[in-house]
Amino acid sequence: MLSVAGTFAPPFLARGYTKRGGFCCRADSAQAQDDGGSNNRKKKVVVVGSGWAGLGAAHHLCNQGFDVTVLDGGNGLGSPDNVGIQGFWYPYRNIFSLVDELGIKPFTNWTRSAQYSEAGLEVEFPVFQDLPQWPTPFGTFFYTQFARIPLVDRLTALPLISAGKLSNAFSFDIIDFDNTDVAWRKYDSITARELLKQFGCSERLYHDIFGPLLQVGLFAPAEQCSAAATLALLYYFILAHQKHFDMAYCGGTTREKIFQPWMDSMKAKGCEFLDGGIVTDFILNDETGCITEVVCDKDTYSADAVILGIGVFRLQEIIKKSAALCAREEFLKVLNLAGIDVVTVKLQMDRKVVIPNASNACSGFDDLCGWTFFDLNAIHDEHQDNPATIVEADFYHSSELLLLNDEAIVEKVMLYLSKCIKDFESANVVDKEIRRFPKSLTHFFPGSYKYMMRVSTSFPNLFMAGDWIVNRHGSWSQEKSYVTGLEAANRVVDYLEEGSFAKIIPVEEDEPHIETLRSLNRSLNEIRTQLPFSNFFLQ
Repeated sequence: MLSVAGTFAPPFLARGYTKRGGFCCRADSAQAQDDGGSNNRKKKVVVVGSGWAGLGAAHHLCNQGFDVTVLDGGNGLGSPDNVGIQGFWYPYRNIFSLVDELGIKPFTNWTRSAQYSEAGLEVEFPVFQDLPQWPTPFGTFFYTQFARIPLVDRLTALPLISAGKLSNAFSFDIIDFDNTDVAWRKYDSITARELLKQFGCSERLYHDIFGPLLQVGLFAPAEQCSAAATLALLYYFILAHQKHFDMAYCGGTTREKIFQPWMDSMKAKGCEFLDGGIVTDFILNDETGCITEVVCDKDTYSADAVILGIGVFRLQEIIKKSAALCAREEFLKVLNLAGIDVVTVKLQMDRKVVIPNASNACSGFDDLCGWTFFDLNAIHDEHQDNPATIVEADFYHSSELLLLNDEAIVEKVMLYLSKCIKDFESANVVDKEIRRFPKSLTHFFPGSYKYMMRVSTSFPNLFMAGDWIVNRHGSWSQEKSYVTGLEAANRVVDYLEEGSFAKIIPVEEDEPHIETLRSLNRSLNEIRTQLPFSNFFLQ
């Protein structure tokens, strides 16, 4: 087995591996050339989905000279996989490399955030680069988070803060969860709340810190979140390295600032984008078991390889229509997965309201619904000189809000905003834009891991990508979607035996003491599996 970013993965997951001859060099940025021979027609790849996953795959395959067609039957071409306003974190090394390659500068500076409850401002998070570095890898995060928490509650966080000590239950969980398949299966069966309860988290710490964090991180209440997903998210975004809690944002919509120039660059290389292409089925070659055509209602598109870079809900819709996919167990299992409803509300006020921080997370207003609000005057370039305040509020796990009419939604949002910042009470809404996204975000509920798919499928030439796809890179959210798109593109390169592999930047290596403890833990686990009755007791 090969080691990738501190985890173990099959050889085909490692960067640069090919069935054609072991390892190859990094992908060339120049488009591969066709020498014009009659037997050298460009091989056709159909990519379904035009978010981070689909465009990531299409981008690399265009650079390798394939004939690429991108179909999108969802929210329009260039729609991000993650709806609402999403921040870009320090660990998004592949996305930052992409925008450098495109020669664009879409991001704001690193921003400070705040957390609100019904009682008003709870805490402001300073930009981490401005803080002194603390002696533990988690010190800075917990210094800012826990400053307002009573000492007795803070003491219950010691198992997490001192994660180098195996005697602490939650510390051991952090060490034990190394993003392997074994670790995911072990921790995915319990809820995040159960995990936090096991390590002795106080009610105040849970209510004020971890609960709100999961409502805007995994988009659901902690009692509905997988402990495995919780450990993966906490470690990748916050606990691995001190600076990771800062975020940058797009200076406009992601579609406008990143996806549109990205798609323009691909169109210049011959990539074809077709909106409204709702996939309904696939035509198979009975002899090879490969997909030869993608069916969109009355239209069909021939393909040497296919990539589905879409979310769970859209894939479920395709599965229900497709005789080909319904015949495969791996796709039927996907029907057990769930999505999270999102409502985004963009409001323009009739006056200026001072919003101290551009990004704000909120909790306690509703037991099930987490939400964020953003000062678009501070984030989006086009609104910086607007004399009136423009704000966007994004609501996650918002099934109840989804059914309300626009007027009722605006009334509730303004009530919530007024509890955060009193000046909203005297402001009036002069313009609104409300968008509803049913089942649009992945719900990492307890037990969901066993239903999720890998990049490769039982169809030799069909590959998957998205933030819900199982991989061992260790990234999350937009970065994971993009990385799995590159991984799917690499499987196409390997399958069609043409082109070079995309260079996927691994996540930063674990800090030395964490990697040492994880190596020791893996060794102990291997020894334990050899002991008699190792599989007798419930794990």
